[in-house]
Amino acid sequence: MAKVEIYTKIFCGYCVRAKRLLDTKGLAYDEYDISMGGPKRAEMLQRAPGRTTVPQIFINDRHVGGCDDLLELERNGRLDPLLTAE
Repeated sequence: MAKVEIYTKIFCGYCVRAKRLLDTKGLAYDEYDISMGGPKRAEMLQRAPGRTTVPQIFINDRHVGGCDDLLELERNGRLDPLLTAE
């Protein structure tokens, strides 16, 4: 199973949508709440240069982008192969 990580903030509708998609696929994921900033926010900024919005999603340490990017992968049938790759 793929390692999925998602950086989120409270009250973020895009974060909710992205997590809902991951949940429908029965995936476990590590969620990092960066609402208050801190080291996890700095980590996200380093891992996803130039991206300051949430969510930011990583699959097997590969940055796939935000919610719209995740949904696009799903629409194009490219998400499931990423999730089954090791």
